[in-house]
Amino acid sequence: MVEKIVSNKSNLDILFEDNHLIVINKRVGDIVQGDSTGDKPLSEVVKEYIKDKYNKPGDVYLGVVHRLDRPTTGIIVFAKTSKALTRLNEAFKNRATQKTYWAVIKNTPPKEKDTLVHYLKRNTKNNTSKAHSKEVAESKQASLSYHIIKKLDHYFVLEIDLHTGRHHQIRAQLQAIGCPIKGDLKYGFDRSNPNGGIHLHAQKLVLTHPVSKEIHTFIAKPPKDSVWDAV
Repeated sequence: MVEKIVSNKSNLDILFEDNHLIVINKRVGDIVQGDSTGDKPLSEVVKEYIKDKYNKPGDVYLGVVHRLDRPTTGIIVFAKTSKALTRLNEAFKNRATQKTYWAVIKNTPPKEKDTLVHYLKRNTKNNTSKAHSKEVAESKQASLSYHIIKKLDHYFVLEIDLHTGRHHQIRAQLQAIGCPIKGDLKYGFDRSNPNGGIHLHAQKLVLTHPVSKEIHTFIAKPPKDSVWDAV
């Protein structure tokens, strides 16, 4: 059964919750897990929500299954038990999930729809990845498919199916075809968005529940702004 939480003290947009997992629609600027900034991560906010809702004494268990970039929005899954975490980690590792993203771009894509295959090399010094057309040292193959789902007055909206889960994959691959994401200064867009985010949204996730084995499809609405509203 889906438990839709309309409101809570943490103002989390909770898409689904049961005894084993909790699915959140992440906001712009939220970091999933703690980093060097020292900013409070989403994982801690969710822990506080669980502790408060269920009056749990002591520490709350919460496992981080996967991540989204800080300026990105959309679906993020946390495990509420160690059993669920182990099984979900395996599912994501073995690509037994289906991830769909929406991206807003300004430039016309080379094709209406296409499959992109690049070799991504990560630069840890500036926290970026560069997409190469051929394999280079220390690179990893990255693959995605896209198609245009809407043409706006000044932008195109792409729906993207992710085949691999590389660092900054969608951002780097779209930059490589001359189509950086709206607001993404790091990957070639000409100006930032006022909220510091980018127009990349994890819109849909299909996965098998780690305990019940039922197939769940989660859908997250994009943030409210004039461009997303037009989509």
